[in-house]
Amino acid sequence: MRVWRSLEEIPAGLPYPVVTIGNFDGVHLGHQRIMEIVRERAEREGGASIVFTFDPHPARVLAPERPFKLLTPTPFKLELFEKQGVDATLVLPFTEQLSHLAPEEFVRKVLVERIGAREVVVGDNFRFGYKHAGNVLLLERLGQELGFRADDVPPVQIRGGVVSSSLIRALVGRGDIMQAGRLLGRCFSVRGRIVSGLRIGRSRTVPTLNLEPYTEMLPADGVYITETACDGGPPGISVTNVGKSPTFHLHELRVESFLLEQAPPPEAARMEIFFWRRLRGEAEFSSAEELKRQILRDAARARRFFKLLRD
Repeated sequence: MRVWRSLEEIPAGLPYPVVTIGNFDGVHLGHQRIMEIVRERAEREGGASIVFTFDPHPARVLAPERPFKLLTPTPFKLELFEKQGVDATLVLPFTEQLSHLAPEEFVRKVLVERIGAREVVVGDNFRFGYKHAGNVLLLERLGQELGFRADDVPPVQIRGGVVSSSLIRALVGRGDIMQAGRLLGRCFSVRGRIVSGLRIGRSRTVPTLNLEPYTEMLPADGVYITETACDGGPPGISVTNVGKSPTFHLHELRVESFLLEQAPPPEAARMEIFFWRRLRGEAEFSSAEELKRQILRDAARARRFFKLLRD
C-alpha cells in the first residue's frame, strides 16, 4: 500500500480513483464495509482504491481544550488499512487553514483537481468543509457538476446498535472490552515500547512486562484476560493490569502484563496487548502475598477462558 502525506505526492493520472474520506479511528466494522466497497469498485474498473484520512485527528485541532484519545494511532491505523487491501492512503495534515475550506472548495481543489476522483464513497453521516457545512447530499450534487459519482453507505448495526468510533471509545472507557471487540471485528489492543518497572512484581508477586506510558485510549482500570505479543511474534496468554497498583500506593497509571505461557525474549523491545475480557476492577490488598494469590486465581481464569475458546 502506498502512503502519501501531502497532495503534492499524489502521482498524476491515477487510473479511475475510487476514494473514501474520514478519520476512521478504530477501523471498525463500519469502516471496513466502506473500504470493501471502495476496493470492489476500483477493481471492477481497473482503478485505484484510496483512503483519505487526516493526522492529527481534527478534534485535536478544532477543540484542543478537550482531551481526545485515539483508538488507533496513525501508524497502527495505516497497518489496518493495508489489511483491508486498499491501494493507497492519503494522510493529510489537518490544519486550521484546511478546516476553513468551504465544502465546494475542498471538493474542487482536493478531490477533483489533485486526486482526480471518479467515485467517492462515504458513510451516511459524512460531513466536510468549514463548520461541517457539507453533507452527502451536497457531495452528490457536486459530483454531478464536476464529473464523479458519490454514494453513501448505511451504517453497520450489531444487536440493533450502530457501530461507531464514539460508541467503541465509550465501551473501552468503561471496560466493556468484549463488546468493543465485536464492533471492531478484532480485539482492542494497545502497543508500545517495553520499559523497566519498579521490579515490585518480580520480587514480591509475579514478573510482568511494563508498557511505556500510553497517552491514547486505554480500558478502564482493572484486570483483564489478554494476549501479549513481543516484537511482532505470536501472542501468548496473559493477564494485564491497567491502573495505579493501590496495594503498593503508586500514583502513576501503569499497564503491566503477566505472561502465562512463556517468558518474553530477553531483548524484547516492543509489545502489543490484545484485550479479551475484563476480570475485575483494580483493588487494594492487605499484603503482597494476598495480591499474588489473587493474580494466580486471575491467571487460572484466563487459562480456562482460552481453553474454552480454543476447544
